[in-house]
Amino acid sequence: MKDLTNKFVLIYGDVFVDYIADDQTNKQFTKYLGGATVNVAAGIARLGAASSFITISGEDETSEFVRSELTSEGVDLTFAQIVPEKRVSGVYVHLTENNDRHFHTYVDETPDLQVNFSTLKKEVFQQASIFHFCSGTLFHPTARKTTRDIVDQMEKSHVLLSFDANIRPLRWDSEELCRETICSFFKQVDILKLTEEELFFLTETKTKEEGISKLQDYQIPIILITVGADGTYVVIDEETIHVEVEKVVPVDTTGAGDAFMAGILSKINLNGKPKSKEEWIDYVSFGNRLGAICATKPGALSAMPTLAEL
Repeated sequence: MKDLTNKFVLIYGDVFVDYIADDQTNKQFTKYLGGATVNVAAGIARLGAASSFITISGEDETSEFVRSELTSEGVDLTFAQIVPEKRVSGVYVHLTENNDRHFHTYVDETPDLQVNFSTLKKEVFQQASIFHFCSGTLFHPTARKTTRDIVDQMEKSHVLLSFDANIRPLRWDSEELCRETICSFFKQVDILKLTEEELFFLTETKTKEEGISKLQDYQIPIILITVGADGTYVVIDEETIHVEVEKVVPVDTTGAGDAFMAGILSKINLNGKPKSKEEWIDYVSFGNRLGAICATKPGALSAMPTLAEL
């Protein structure tokens, strides 16, 4: 097996500023650096593994703030791009009665300024042990092509491919385009993470068993289905295994899924890909624990667990 240690986890996605509601009235908001891929990149670095982030930002104050925060988190930005007129996107996150997050409104002044595959430094494909991406940028044609090109190149380089569906319906023109685009990557990925709701949406089913059955056609080696306080279902070798999580009192579930993925990807980067179902259960248990810790604190990136907390 290829040695995954001493290389970085490469992540591609948008940087975001999250405006998260202070309480369930959703009238006052606090600003946080955010975005699913940002959270994973920083979460991996906080756990002592190496992460490098491909993204695009501008030269305004918000962009400089974002880069400064990422650098202070220990995230490598060697392959990130700066285009002066680019503006960082934002999202207003409301809280429900159960303190679950609801992505209410997106703000994106420069949606057409995206990373172009042809401008990427080619050494990135030799230095990555894992490539992780989400669907957050796939709604845009340029970002979609860039993602496809990176995935194709990483597949040729035998890099482990990790995909978190992480669906944000407000960003898509239609449910059909969203579903079709996301599913088009399934045959290439090694690890697929999705929530139970995303499983139902993508497979157009109403039960977990039906959804998992439909995903079998893609022959995805590892499927991770997170179900909040009930833990995670791991699908491996056509067997579904339930991995429970220790119960906590949630304060804000924003970023819990990202902390979960950061935990699993950091362990793979540091210790290698699991060689058995038992090892996968151990890795997923670790991810579950991180997600639970994250849910006990407000914010997303600010709530990513550190080695010291563990």
